[in-house]
Amino acid sequence: MCNLEQLKMFVLCAKLGSFSACAKKLGKVQSAVSQGIANLEIDVNNQLFDRSTRKPKLTEAGQHLLTFAEAALQQVHEFECAANALNNNEESKLSIVIDDGLLLESFYNIIEQFAVRFPATSLEVFSAASSDIIDLVNNGGADIALMYSDMSFTTEVDLCYIGSIAFTAVVSPVHPLAKLSIVSAPQLTAHRQLMVKGLYNNQSQSVPLAPLIWWANDYRMQLRYIEKGIGWGYLPWHLVEKELISGQLHALKLSFDHKAWSIPVERITPKNRIMGPACLWLAEQFTTLLE
Repeated sequence: MCNLEQLKMFVLCAKLGSFSACAKKLGKVQSAVSQGIANLEIDVNNQLFDRSTRKPKLTEAGQHLLTFAEAALQQVHEFECAANALNNNEESKLSIVIDDGLLLESFYNIIEQFAVRFPATSLEVFSAASSDIIDLVNNGGADIALMYSDMSFTTEVDLCYIGSIAFTAVVSPVHPLAKLSIVSAPQLTAHRQLMVKGLYNNQSQSVPLAPLIWWANDYRMQLRYIEKGIGWGYLPWHLVEKELISGQLHALKLSFDHKAWSIPVERITPKNRIMGPACLWLAEQFTTLLE
């Protein structure tokens, strides 16, 4: 039956449109490629290329079988990657937990690089409120995490400060507070405040100021509440920058905030756990998240 070398010839000939180009790519003579394709056609009992023109063209059978040949070669590639990963002591799976307020474009760029560098490592990424993250890591729910710091020091996990993110108080343009040029504390606390906290830990990155508070456990829900005019709240600047520029949201000028709040961000890893090469690489890359 067909072998991997024949499948590779078949796929390359189809992509390059020429037996000679395939031979050059594989470092073989053209006759070897022609014979390999002919043998494959005998094995599958179908003509794969129409050779009546100057350039070989896939037959209907060839078009149909090409997809299966590509899939077979991809599986072989993944098998080889997995075997190499085992030889290099790379992890078969990693889990990341991240506060959804830190899902910046730079995070996805790092994950994209990870997919190329460690193709055989499966990745799980979950979002959680920062106040829940240390417990998740400490209880084995994640190999590495990114969270807003509550400025308390813990010895349960290893912490690494990687930078800060600015927060700003925002409302919908239709909210009564949007009509005020400067907002005082009494004016602010007269309206519903929207805040984020964990499912299991009631801590929050911002300070409760109003007597009436609505809670969510992620910033995107808080943002939707604000867009609907339900209340006001502090949100990460990067999450609302476009909406503020377009006028979809309004930044409040608070009499007691001379500058935007800046909240520290930390990378969290379990204590006393040996990290493999994939986790070590991610941990190092995450230190550049806010650069």
